[in-house]
Amino acid sequence: MEETVMEELICEEAILAEEIPEVKPAAVVNKNGVKAEAAIASGGGGAASGFSGTKIFTWFMVLALLGVWSSVAVVWLELVDYDNVIGKLSAYDADGDGDFDVEDAKVLLGVKERPVSLVQREAKEESAVEEQTEPIVEEVIQTTEGTEEDEQQAPEGESPDAVGTPAKSEDATEEAFEGILAVEAGSFEAEAAVQVEETAVPLPPISDDFIPDDSRDEATQPYEESKQFTDRPGSQETREAEEKTIQEDSEGNAEDQPEDMLKYKDKKKKPKLLNTFEKTIKTEIDAAEKLRKKGKVEEAVLAFDTLVQQYPQSPRCRYGKALAEDDLAEKMRSNDMLQKALITYKEASELPNATPDLIKATLKKRAERQQFLGRMRGALATLEKLVQIFPEDVALKNDLGVAHLLIGDNKSAKRVYEEVLAIAPSNGFAKVHYGFILKSENKIAESIPFLRDGLESGDPGTDDGRFYFHLGDALQRMGDDSAYKWYERGHQRGHFASVWQRSLYNVDGLKAQPWWTPKDTGYMDLVKTLERNWRTIRDEALSVMDKTTGLFVPEEENLREKGEWGQFTLWQQGKKAGESCHSVPKTCGLLERYPEATGCKRGQIKFSVMQPGTHVWPHTGPTNCRLRMHLGLVIPKTGCKIRCTNDTRAWEEGKVLIFDDSFEHEVWQDADSYRLIFIVDVWHPELTQYQRQTLSPI
Repeated sequence: MEETVMEELICEEAILAEEIPEVKPAAVVNKNGVKAEAAIASGGGGAASGFSGTKIFTWFMVLALLGVWSSVAVVWLELVDYDNVIGKLSAYDADGDGDFDVEDAKVLLGVKERPVSLVQREAKEESAVEEQTEPIVEEVIQTTEGTEEDEQQAPEGESPDAVGTPAKSEDATEEAFEGILAVEAGSFEAEAAVQVEETAVPLPPISDDFIPDDSRDEATQPYEESKQFTDRPGSQETREAEEKTIQEDSEGNAEDQPEDMLKYKDKKKKPKLLNTFEKTIKTEIDAAEKLRKKGKVEEAVLAFDTLVQQYPQSPRCRYGKALAEDDLAEKMRSNDMLQKALITYKEASELPNATPDLIKATLKKRAERQQFLGRMRGALATLEKLVQIFPEDVALKNDLGVAHLLIGDNKSAKRVYEEVLAIAPSNGFAKVHYGFILKSENKIAESIPFLRDGLESGDPGTDDGRFYFHLGDALQRMGDDSAYKWYERGHQRGHFASVWQRSLYNVDGLKAQPWWTPKDTGYMDLVKTLERNWRTIRDEALSVMDKTTGLFVPEEENLREKGEWGQFTLWQQGKKAGESCHSVPKTCGLLERYPEATGCKRGQIKFSVMQPGTHVWPHTGPTNCRLRMHLGLVIPKTGCKIRCTNDTRAWEEGKVLIFDDSFEHEVWQDADSYRLIFIVDVWHPELTQYQRQTLSPI
């Protein structure tokens, strides 16, 4: 009973406890006289404490979520230009750690030294910005430009099939140079404008009094066309080959040069492009230059244009604008834009307070781009100005010599290289070019030591297939079998397809063999037409072979050791040669329906007559893109033969011989009477139709 009463009392107390509101405990005084709160039942105190903690946590979460969504809104809606802010702060990043902090302040105040690694990195980056960079290798037309006024308008376009307007190439300087650097046989005719995809090729020698047509008479468009295949000298064709001829010698590291050259050649060092004032705006210049380096050329042009308007007397700002316009021209493939760059380069070089290094860099770049556009006389004038300003610069004189060669002025080029060798006798670049000039003057023995020593020097600009070609040819003519050692070296260096096949205008991957059968070529119908009508062709040739007609002209490529060799050309570079077909209408009529022959822009169709006692030096044609057919018309019974590689054969009347003249071949005429043949060049059968249409003429 008592237990029941006690349980009821406990339940009533529990109910009352739930209904009584929370009351703050009264303060009491302990035995030390200090006030203290009375203890609270554990149940009531715990409830109050829990409610307060939840409230604080809730507000904390609300604020955190607001912060997150605010950050998302700023980034998503681009409310802050972080690139601009970070870019500005990076100017004060003195220790290179990517931010601005106390350590940066210490460096700026001089309390702490800048990290060596950062100083080296900045020097390297600045050097990269100010160094000359070459544009992609494009095609060039070997033409000339006489006046500065002519440079005020960009060349206009023309069909790639037009006479004298070759397809475009990536090796401007090298390709133009090819118009001068070769000795070839009846297999190869020089042209005013020979184009190849990337590097240099030997061409027939140019007489001392030769002056090419003014480039204003021809339309050139280095940027307007491109190829989807590679037409290249030997087996390597790179942008570096272009740089070798025009710039690499001047930019080589002094540490790699022979000691005697260091006396006359400035040691490689960072160019000083900024004048005193420009150092105060270096940050602005660097920002614009950074855009150009990142490939944002449109923005770079606008940035530099703004700087030029803001600082019109700043040579560095104008030079930067020219470089940006140059890059934009390359991107747009626009001659008009490149023309603007040429003008801006000129303006930059003529501003007062331009540093010597900036003047040199600007004018060198301008000359190179003039050559790229085929404005050889304009480039020559620019280089002459450079040499006047910097008379002790051997590299500039070497470039000037090349410029003279590009317009066929061998005498002036020879004089320039004689001056170079007088002060720098070990200059390999000058030696190979001087040796080439001597060889073009038929001073074969004299040319050999210059060509050989120049190649052995290993100097920049000397490792070129043309010089291996000419040295080997000179040695062969002197009866020196070491010629093949140099041909082998040229092959190992990637300039020749093989020791025997030494053509330099090549398309990779074509079948290569010295002798071909009609079936191999796939041109059976053409061969049958020639052989069925050989008497008609012979009779027309005999009717015009009289010397009084003047139709047969002597071979002019310096390929004969002795004797007489005349030729009468009907087609050349895929075009009829003047009115020649009027004299032999039946022959021309037979060929009209064979575009593989008449449309072969890298070949010829012609009659060839060779008198007794004639010997043609071993030689190679310029390209592997063609095959050569010989139809025998008047063949003596004995004494006439032709060797291709190590296989010697003879002609027969009414029969066609077919060989690849990019392989070494040689001819003897030791009969008692003349030998008359009909030569028909055809496209290599493995070339595509697109390649036949777009390959440049030779």
